[in-house]
Amino acid sequence: MLLGLVGKPSCGKSTFFKAATLAEVEIAPYPFTTIKSNHGIGYVRIECIDKEFNVQCNPNKGFCISHQRFVSIELMDVAGLVPGASEGKGLGNQFLDELREADAFIHIVDASGKTDTLGKQTEGHDPCDDVKFLEEELDAWYYNLLLKVWKGFSRKAELENTKFSEAVAKQFSGLKVKEEQVKKVLLKLALSEKPSGWNEKQLKNFASELRKISKPMIIAANKCDDEDAVKNIENLKNNFKEHLIIPCSADSELALRQAAKLGLIEYIPGEKDFKVLKPSEIKGNEKQEVSQQTHPSVVELKTITGQQKQALDKIRKNVLDKFEFGTGIQQILNTGIFDLLKYIAIFPGSPNKLKDSKGRILPDCFLLPSGSTALDFAYHLHTDFGKNFIRAIDARTKMAWGKDHVLKHRDILEIISR
Repeated sequence: MLLGLVGKPSCGKSTFFKAATLAEVEIAPYPFTTIKSNHGIGYVRIECIDKEFNVQCNPNKGFCISHQRFVSIELMDVAGLVPGASEGKGLGNQFLDELREADAFIHIVDASGKTDTLGKQTEGHDPCDDVKFLEEELDAWYYNLLLKVWKGFSRKAELENTKFSEAVAKQFSGLKVKEEQVKKVLLKLALSEKPSGWNEKQLKNFASELRKISKPMIIAANKCDDEDAVKNIENLKNNFKEHLIIPCSADSELALRQAAKLGLIEYIPGEKDFKVLKPSEIKGNEKQEVSQQTHPSVVELKTITGQQKQALDKIRKNVLDKFEFGTGIQQILNTGIFDLLKYIAIFPGSPNKLKDSKGRILPDCFLLPSGSTALDFAYHLHTDFGKNFIRAIDARTKMAWGKDHVLKHRDILEIISR
């Protein structure tokens, strides 16, 4: 799965990206800092099942802290989009084209209102305008792509008596459009089965709804700790009730993760607090081994300075204590994967054996689409497991499942094959 970060210039996309991945990217207070898209690994957080089995897991990928499992996903940060992007303004065609591969969008909005639509410093800007223009540009992007081929494509589909939803999904597979999504749009808009007769308004509505369903979007109301952000976020929620809107502070999350990386604090992404560490709290001032991404494999413990302590206390007061989801970054990633894309986490494991051949306990956790079956999971592990599937065993209950058994979030099972 790939979540694409979108938004105008200077709204905090690169800061969000760095906070979520700790990748080295350029961050600067001027438009178009990002020219080429950045790709990195972020993580969704779930409650690990290791505690149920009285063990400590050893993840092959990702990491686990205090029985909170972090499973890897991919993030992409593209350059800021401006009004007219769908017509090529601001290198818009290039940036939009890079978004084809995203499964869902996270729209980073500057909730402070201190940058205008072009990303320049200002005062009193309405973030609602940013949401409106971006939605219009994304809709125009889809519409233009459809318009290029529509006349010949729609007539061909009718002449060859091709299933229209299937033909659209095949034609626009590069946008990750699925046949079921096309069917839902046609049903919702009650459009004629003869698309060659659609008028411009109908085609635009079709393009817009297809974009919304094939690239679902969550709004990250960034810079939530700004004095003007609270009223702006409330305004966003009132004007865009159809969207999930989560306040966040990418700057705060980045500061906390970097402080944890340096060994100054103990912080689990997604928590509403942190603990300042003292060297004496780690036996013999040993090195901490936590993770390769959120924390380095080796960190040196240092004594926190008064200035650093003051900055961290400010984050606690203005962000962590004030907002429901703390900095909001982890909640946004989780919402994107589990609520927008509706994925579930599944662990492979046997009732009698939780270790792999290398002795690692519960090393793997996979993300599958909601509605996946035991057979789907078998194929996900290996084609041969799917082809030779016999049954699946629930590691918790030791019950046997058939190939059509629908899986639930945080299931753990063993695949038995010939």
